[in-house]
Amino acid sequence: MASRHTDKSFETDLADLRQLLLTMGARIESAIARSVQAVADRDSKMARAVIDDDAEVNRLEVDIDERCRKILALRQPAASDLRLITTALKIVTDLERCGDLAVNIAERARDLNEAPAMPANTPLQRLAQESQEQIKKALDAFVAADVDLAASVLKQEEVLDALFLQLFNELLGLMMEDPKYIRRATAMMFIAKHLERIGDHATNVAEMVVYMVKGTDIRHPWSRKLAQAQSSSSSSTSTVSTTPGTSGSS
Repeated sequence: MASRHTDKSFETDLADLRQLLLTMGARIESAIARSVQAVADRDSKMARAVIDDDAEVNRLEVDIDERCRKILALRQPAASDLRLITTALKIVTDLERCGDLAVNIAERARDLNEAPAMPANTPLQRLAQESQEQIKKALDAFVAADVDLAASVLKQEEVLDALFLQLFNELLGLMMEDPKYIRRATAMMFIAKHLERIGDHATNVAEMVVYMVKGTDIRHPWSRKLAQAQSSSSSSTSTVSTTPGTSGSS
């Protein structure tokens, strides 16, 4: 996807922007993995580290936003370069939110570690693996400008939703069976929801990759269809109302 410019400094600006996004993405992947590991291993020290490291993720978000604005103001990019900048501005928000969700998981891990361990839960482990894989594939798709890889992220969203529902039902059953698990199971539900939301943000990134490469915005397809249907209906109504009528002769 990388273009070549006669202005080498412009090329350097774009390369630096991509590198910053990759750095931020790597930190997000690490934060998600460590927060989940803190839950599995009951490691409060690791959870604390995830929380502390979020400040660097926030700094990277601000730096990327600033660089994008600078490029837009000074370079006035067009075509694929403009799509790269607008994509960067979009996905950096999704990445930062994933970092916040990793922090939320780490905070829940610290709370859970103060209580007795819960029964092992396979759906949570699978949900964690799938959400981590989703964000990794979305970032890889961005790096390689790979539409097919981005499409695979979109297709996998239903798997995450199914795993979340399965886990939710199992935790609900556990709470009904033994009320002593209510507080801990509720915390696990929150963790599961955070993981499912990470998958949603990965989907957003994948959609923006398609836009970056092809110039086609595929977000909110149902809303677009509804808008088109309403537009067609309005046009039809307008045509009927402006068509001269025939009056009968007396």
